[in-house]
Amino acid sequence: MSIPHIVKIDVYPVAGRDSMLLNLSGAHFPFFTRNIVVMTTNTDDIGVSEVPGGETITNTLNACKDLILGKPITSFKQIMASINHKYSQLDKRGRGNQTFDQRTTIHVITAVETALLDLLGKFLRVPVAELLGNGQQREEVDILGYLFYIGDSKKTDLDYQKWNTNDNSWESIRRQPALTPDAIVKQAKSAYKRYGFRTFKLKGGVLDGEDEVKTIKLLHRAFPTIKLDLDPNGAWSLAQATKYADELHEDLTYIEDPCGAENGFSGREIMAEFQRLTNIPTATNMIATDWRQLQHALTLNSISIPLADPHFWTMEGSVEVAQLCNHFGLNWGIHSNNHFDISLAMSVNAAAAAPGNIYAIDTHWIWQDGQYLTKNPLSIKNGKISLPSSSIGLGVEIDFDALKRANQLYLEHKISNRDDSIAMQYLINNWKFDPKKPAMVR
Repeated sequence: MSIPHIVKIDVYPVAGRDSMLLNLSGAHFPFFTRNIVVMTTNTDDIGVSEVPGGETITNTLNACKDLILGKPITSFKQIMASINHKYSQLDKRGRGNQTFDQRTTIHVITAVETALLDLLGKFLRVPVAELLGNGQQREEVDILGYLFYIGDSKKTDLDYQKWNTNDNSWESIRRQPALTPDAIVKQAKSAYKRYGFRTFKLKGGVLDGEDEVKTIKLLHRAFPTIKLDLDPNGAWSLAQATKYADELHEDLTYIEDPCGAENGFSGREIMAEFQRLTNIPTATNMIATDWRQLQHALTLNSISIPLADPHFWTMEGSVEVAQLCNHFGLNWGIHSNNHFDISLAMSVNAAAAAPGNIYAIDTHWIWQDGQYLTKNPLSIKNGKISLPSSSIGLGVEIDFDALKRANQLYLEHKISNRDDSIAMQYLINNWKFDPKKPAMVR
């Protein structure tokens, strides 16, 4: 049997709609962007992938086509190595502040790797999960419900989708303002009714810390058997973080990036102090986002839960982190950003291949649910996504009509790199990002 080879590569910058979700870096714009790669073989099979948006990533993906075209799908590791060799200098400045990722090469490599793995899985008639690490470990993956404080988009003239105050459906709730503990509980109840989550994560770094503590406590009362996580994105000082941790020690299962660099000490050093002082399991997607950072974080005992998003670790790298966690007695999870259903399939395949104890994986999918780029998107039921061993490749089929509409939305609105400060100007005059001030505290 001859091995298929790549004869065509298409790169689609696309956009989707978002709610006015609040975080330390500001407020989400009405649109988010992604890059979709579609590879075609000489046997007319199609492999797909999705990575963060941005013109630099788009242009680099187009520039590296010559390193891929004509190559057999089994050469994916050699192809990734050649891309890294040619473009690694683009990532020398590292990751950006807070939620912004300024890297390029790692996302380009992930896009190429995933599309090739999708093709290889289809060729071998196995899920991508079976091609990662020691193969598929589970057929069901726990998904967490990602809760956000939401700004009032009606205070802006930006093109957010409209909402109906009297409608308690998830489609409406996910667009309504939510700036109080009661509003977040209402949001959680709507998400629970729709998806059946067993874990909730609240994006913090928005209100004063005491208000976020109150929100978690009210969530715990409303859902006494459900696991809870809080992510302030490092907005709190060490003193604040330890104080709030003491108040929340009976409410949280773990906490993500409660504090960060301060007074000349690195985020990894401060987080190590936090863990020693509180004994609360501590996750991160900020201080251990590559192997060098992870080495230092583990040496210092800064974290116990690396959130290894396959979009900035690669699919294989994310599962390698899970293997390390399994050997070292740590827990593993996945960080998320706004995405379409191809990314959802990527994360689920990585989690299905992760050995040992893993936490419910992050996903923003509930905020984009309905904006499908595939004909058979994975769905969340009872807080889980099923990935049967009978699945092949990523387990999704691209919808080219939907893909072209998302590409047209991107072109029509001429959306550039993410900037959460734009929408904040409608809420607070002359708002500027401050890594040590919650977004609504000025």
